[in-house]
Amino acid sequence: MKFLFMLLMSFFSTKVLAGPACPVCTVAIGASLGIARHLGVDDCVIGIWAGAMLAMIGYWMIRLCDKKKWTFPGYKQVLMTLSISMIGLMYVRELTYEPSIIWGVFFIDSFLFTTFLGAGVLILSMHLYQWMKARNGGHAHFPFEKVVVPVLLVLITSVLIAYFPVCNCSRSSGITPVSEDVIPSFD
Repeated sequence: MKFLFMLLMSFFSTKVLAGPACPVCTVAIGASLGIARHLGVDDCVIGIWAGAMLAMIGYWMIRLCDKKKWTFPGYKQVLMTLSISMIGLMYVRELTYEPSIIWGVFFIDSFLFTTFLGAGVLILSMHLYQWMKARNGGHAHFPFEKVVVPVLLVLITSVLIAYFPVCNCSRSSGITPVSEDVIPSFD
């Protein structure tokens, strides 16, 4: 159902310039998340790609607001935060919230952590591309560099999380389990 909705919305999209946030890329990532989950891919790896997809949708919203001149102070941060927080609606029925201590600093659910990590990697990779382009006289080093850099960095992050896990999605390493009496009850 989600795939059909995203496919339908892609037909109603306006003209999009070439970039890593094209409708085809977003629909492909959205469809592949469900397929990957069905094939047994680690939820932490899926979280990285889901976060990257939601960050792309956030960029779409920012571009739409810029085009329509619907701006207010801090609107870019608000729109990106709203977009990335939509992860709660994507997997609300399929996952349980099980926070743990990650890297001795973060007390958060591992899927949610990797979602934020994926969104952050995509955002940083887009800034990295702009920096690389500026250092090259305003030109890309090769065709489709704007797409390759973010996808490559998200892919590298996925491989690192799959082989050196820091969360407890399927293998546990680098986490400290939390006892039930530490987790607050909201009943």
